[in-house]
Amino acid sequence: MKIRSQVGMVLNLDKCIGCHTCSVTCKNVWTSREGVEYAWFNNVETKPGQGFPTDWENQEKYKGGWIRKINGKLQPRMGNRAMLLGKIFANPHLPGIDDYYEPFDFDYQNLHTAPEGSKSQPIARPRSLITGERMAKIEKGPNWEDDLGGEFDKLAKDKNFDNIQKAMYSQFENTFMMYLPRLCEHCLNPACVATCPSGAIYKREEDGIVLIDQDKCRGWRMCITGCPYKKIYFNWKSGKSEKCIFCYPRIEAGQPTVCSETCVGRIRYLGVLLYDADAIERAASTENEKDLYQRQLEVFLDPNDPKVIEQAIKDGIPLSVIEAAQQSPVYKMAMEWKLALPLHPEYRTLPMVWYVPPLSPIQSAADAGELGSNGILPDVESLRIPVQYLANLLTAGDTKPVLRALKRMLAMRHYKRAETVDGKVDTRALEEVGLTEAQAQEMYRYLAIANYEDRFVVPSSHRELAREAFPEKNGCGFTFGDGCHGSDTKFKLFNSRRIDAIDVTSKTEPHP
Repeated sequence: MKIRSQVGMVLNLDKCIGCHTCSVTCKNVWTSREGVEYAWFNNVETKPGQGFPTDWENQEKYKGGWIRKINGKLQPRMGNRAMLLGKIFANPHLPGIDDYYEPFDFDYQNLHTAPEGSKSQPIARPRSLITGERMAKIEKGPNWEDDLGGEFDKLAKDKNFDNIQKAMYSQFENTFMMYLPRLCEHCLNPACVATCPSGAIYKREEDGIVLIDQDKCRGWRMCITGCPYKKIYFNWKSGKSEKCIFCYPRIEAGQPTVCSETCVGRIRYLGVLLYDADAIERAASTENEKDLYQRQLEVFLDPNDPKVIEQAIKDGIPLSVIEAAQQSPVYKMAMEWKLALPLHPEYRTLPMVWYVPPLSPIQSAADAGELGSNGILPDVESLRIPVQYLANLLTAGDTKPVLRALKRMLAMRHYKRAETVDGKVDTRALEEVGLTEAQAQEMYRYLAIANYEDRFVVPSSHRELAREAFPEKNGCGFTFGDGCHGSDTKFKLFNSRRIDAIDVTSKTEPHP
C-alpha cells in the first residue's frame, strides 16, 4: 500500500443557481489573455444539453478516456502508442474552434466616438478576437444553451439521454433542467498524462493537482483528445496546451480555489483525501462500468484508522495533511454519507471533482402532492429530473447510488423539518435510509449553514523552497518565443536554444 494525498472538490448541485460567477472570476484570473480567449477552465452548463465544447460527452466522436482490453489491461480510447504516433501530425478526433465558439468582444468605443446628430442610435457590434474582423452574427458561445436555450432537438442529443424515452421531455409540462459547473477533474488515472507524446503532463505528488509543464509541451494536442472532459485547451499564441491548475498557488497557501472562493451559492467544498496509489490500476480496470464508482470508493482510505495514519507518515505525508483529511468535507460527503458522486466514472479516469445530485425541484413537487409517497419519503423514482438521467451522468447508469443519495437528503430534510417546525424528533425517515441523528445533524450543518472553515479544509504546502507562484497568475507563461515578451523568434517544432533569450534573473551589483 502506497498512500498519497489529494485535494478534492465536491459541488452541491442542489444549491447551484447558475450565476456563472465562478466562470467569470476564473476567466479574469487565468485566461484573460491572447491565445486562450475561447478557453474557460471553469464553465457552467445547463443540462440537458450538448455542453461546451459541443457534444463533449460523445467519446465515440472524440475518443477520450480509457477502454478496457480483452486481457483486462487499460488503453487510451484513442489507441496505443503506435496509433498515437500515426495521428501525431493529423489528429482526426480533435475538437475544432467551431466546436467551442469564435471568441468575440464588442466595439464599445463606437458608443463614444459616433458622430452627433446621427439618425440611428450607435451600437456596439461584435468583433472577433481571432481575426479582428467584425462579426455579422454571433453563432455560438460558452453558455449557448443556458437555461435550456435552443430547440429540444438539439438538447436531445445529450448523451445522458441514452436508455431514456426522451420524446416525452419535449413537452413543456415535463421539461426539466439542472446546472452543471465543470472544471478539470484532476483524475487519479488521468488519460491526458498517458497520451502526451512529450511527457509534459504530470500529477503532483503532494496534492494530486495535474499540471502541464510549459517547458516540455510541444503542442501536439493529443492531450485534448485524451481528456474525456475536454478541459485542456490549445493556446494558439504560444503553441502550448493549457488547463485548469486548480489554483495551486492558492492551494499551497492553504486558500481555496478562485471558483470556490467566489461561489455565490456556496456549493463548493474542498478537502484532502488519502488514497492507495497501488489500488488505482485495479480500480480503473474493473470489468463492469457500473462497478467503477464502488471500486473508486475502495481506493480512498480512512484518515482516522491508526494503521493508515502510521503508513501515511512512513510514506512522507505531513501530519498537517493527515489532520486536514480527518476534517475533510469531501471525505464526509463521498465516503461517510455517500452523497457525492463522480462525473462519468465510465471514462475510467477516476475523477476527483464530485457532485451532489440536485434535489430541490423534487422536494417542491413532493410538497405540492405531485409525487407519490413510499413510506415516509416521497417516491424518488418518479422525479421531475429522471433518476436514470442522473445515473448516466454520475454513476455510469447505476441508479442505486443516486437513489440512496437523494433519499438521504430527503430524510435529512424530513428530520430537520419535524425538529424545527413541529418541535419533535422523528427518526423514521433516517432509519429508512440508514442514517443516525448525529449524521443528519452534521449533514444539515455542512449542506445548509457551513462556515468558511467547514467548507474549505486545505492544509498549507510544505514546499518551503518553492518559488512564489502567485505573482505569475496573469503572465503569459512559457512560449516558443512568439508570446508576451516581444521576441521575434518563431515557432520551432523541436526544442533548441534560443539565441535572443532575455536574461530576467535578478543580479546584485557588487559594492565598490
